[in-house]
Amino acid sequence: MRKSVITLLCVLALPTLSSAANMREGLWEIQSQVDMPGMPVKVKPTVVRHCYTKEDVKDQKKVIASDNSCKVTQMKSSGNKVNWTMKCTAPNAATMTGETVFGTDSYSSVMRMNSAGHSMTTKVKAKRVGNCP
Repeated sequence: MRKSVITLLCVLALPTLSSAANMREGLWEIQSQVDMPGMPVKVKPTVVRHCYTKEDVKDQKKVIASDNSCKVTQMKSSGNKVNWTMKCTAPNAATMTGETVFGTDSYSSVMRMNSAGHSMTTKVKAKRVGNCP
């Protein structure tokens, strides 16, 4: 279970959604905080940096499902808000739902995941911090 959670956290740390109109290419800093009810230890917040190219930000589904075992099954946009559902297959089988709200060079997301009878909520805040190295 721990390995599955860590792998899924890596997937979820990436931006959950993008579009050419809302997300700019460049270097992004992504902060995530996971809440897993019933876990004896609280998961520490993570901060990662990721470089997105023009090609990366063109395809919403490609950015959401950065793991080949995951597929976006539903997506609905309204203004700068996007709601989505994603299903992942083994070895990290899970169903995730989320909402992402975009600003000019930032976004925030709330994602809920159910996997093997466990659930967790991840809150993400991301900001563009410059150009890619």
